Amino acid sequence: MALDPDFVADCPYGPGGMLLDDIVLVDEATSTLRARMPTHDELPLTREQRAHPTRHPRHVSGGLMVHMTGMVAFAHAYFLLGLRHKDGWIGYGGRIYDARFRALARPGEAMILECTATQVRRGSRGVFARYLFAFTQGQTLVYTGEQSAMWTRVGDEPPDDGADLTP
Repeated sequence: MALDPDFVADCPYGPGGMLLDDIVLVDEATSTLRARMPTHDELPLTREQRAHPTRHPRHVSGGLMVHMTGMVAFAHAYFLLGLRHKDGWIGYGGRIYDARFRALARPGEAMILECTATQVRRGSRGVFARYLFAFTQGQTLVYTGEQSAMWTRVGDEPPDDGADLTP
């Protein structure tokens, strides 16, 4: 499915920070979302690389890939958890349990970013989610990770029920 204009408008980042151009899978049964990310020489951080064909080939920056875990998790929260930024919901990464850069992603072919929630806990103060990520470019697995995030509703002051959502 092409990007829903309401989703684009709801994102806390503009197009230069969201960097997704398509949602290719929303699977409620497995709590998995896949999105497409174009790659090109003008991506943030990538455009600043002092590239050399053999010593430092141009590639999608590792820092940008970590940022993209947040963007695909935002898409997951929007489409699978029903959390809307316009309603006050915002998520922040809590912990990176694992991040593995398995191959260089070269500008040109789009990457497919997969996000699967392995744990979701809803409490009075927010939603805790733990995610697995797998980013591929063609047949090549370029990044895998496991992270958690806390989604909170800004401005809401629910009563403290004593629930601690941190792992």
